[in-house]
Amino acid sequence: MFYHHLIKPILFHLDPESAHHLVATFLSLSKKIPFFHKTLNLLFQYNSKRLEQTIQGIHFPNPVGLAAGFDKTTELFPTMIHMGFGFIEVGTITAKAQPGNEQPRLFRFPNVKALVNRMGFNNPGADNAEIQLKKQSKMGVRGINAGKSKVTALEDAVSDYVYTFKKLLPYGDYAVINISSPNTPGLRSLQSKQSLIDLIVGIQKEFSNSFPIPLYLKFAPDLSEEELIENLNVCLEYKISGVILTNTTLDKQSLGETNPPEGGLSGGPLFQKSLRFVSLAYQTLKGKIPIIGVGGIDSGEKALQMIEAGANLIQIYTGYIYEGPFLPYQICSYLDKVMKDRGYNSIDQLVGSGKSK
Repeated sequence: MFYHHLIKPILFHLDPESAHHLVATFLSLSKKIPFFHKTLNLLFQYNSKRLEQTIQGIHFPNPVGLAAGFDKTTELFPTMIHMGFGFIEVGTITAKAQPGNEQPRLFRFPNVKALVNRMGFNNPGADNAEIQLKKQSKMGVRGINAGKSKVTALEDAVSDYVYTFKKLLPYGDYAVINISSPNTPGLRSLQSKQSLIDLIVGIQKEFSNSFPIPLYLKFAPDLSEEELIENLNVCLEYKISGVILTNTTLDKQSLGETNPPEGGLSGGPLFQKSLRFVSLAYQTLKGKIPIIGVGGIDSGEKALQMIEAGANLIQIYTGYIYEGPFLPYQICSYLDKVMKDRGYNSIDQLVGSGKSK
């Protein structure tokens, strides 16, 4: 209530990017306040053994993660990890620092709880991210999301991703190959089967075919179902650790606008498509590798639907902007109550359980 009646009106009075910078600045400065992180834990952390799970050797205290895009610089991690999240994905980080696209590049659509962004991977680059991460003590679960630098040719994409990974993997628990942002020209073409195989093989070869931490691929919701299934089978064949479904969509019909802004749509209108892709992935992968479900999750009910469809973990971003900082707590408490009511003692029992209904 406090967020919706006091904080949100102030933030939504500002343009979206200015609001984000204001919040980011406060969170960065807050680390210097004595006992601030302990206070955040008390306010936002929901603890339950039922919500804990270990996936590929990584212990997740709960299944709710913060999606890439919120902490583009890696500076916010030390504070955000105390705000009820089970894990935080930083980035997207590219090999070279880049300013991103021209502003305005982030747009709100409150009537459907959506955002459209054409940020263009604005980030400090792998070298600066490494400097930042070196300063941080190890706590919580951190994902490293890597993208291709805009100035790097598609045929040189492997070396670009490898540079970022070699710099930042020591500070991550899992890594993500982001080939699904619509805001870097040509990037999504890496999702075509042969390009995807070449990229995976090229990256793995640079690590002597033994990537040091779990490696995930993040796909777009604008693939056809046949393309998605084909790519999922590539992931299995080429030993990818897991998949993230989905990134933003270019389909903006739900906005009901004649000339919507360019960029990718996230939030409420994306939920059904992401849910469908998670369900298809669960049927295709058959539990061989984990799925992170993301897209339009803004409540405990939607989180439950995503997990019942087959997601082992979920991520939020746009829902967090609209619903506020207690959303992870609300989702966790809702999931815990559902499990308690059903007599489940582990969240594993929820994953894919919607299939049996």
